[in-house]
Amino acid sequence: MSNVTVQSRIRPELKEEAEAVFSAIGLSTADAIRMFLQQSVNVGGLPFRPTAKSPNAETLEAMEELAKGDKKKFNDTKKFYDDLGI
Repeated sequence: MSNVTVQSRIRPELKEEAEAVFSAIGLSTADAIRMFLQQSVNVGGLPFRPTAKSPNAETLEAMEELAKGDKKKFNDTKKFYDDLGI
């Protein structure tokens, strides 16, 4: 059985981050791509539900604080930097 080559252009940062994830579970990028393609065939579509990236816990906490209205708000960056002493 012969193989074909699949190529894709992606940002270097995305490749590095994905490789770190794959490496942590003992996979190469090529292995992960093969698994993705096989699972797509197995389920007859994407093997996951696409979602937007969720804010992390620290960001969610900051959003909640802001929603409560007990934090400072600034209308321009100069006032913000002045408040920080920058």
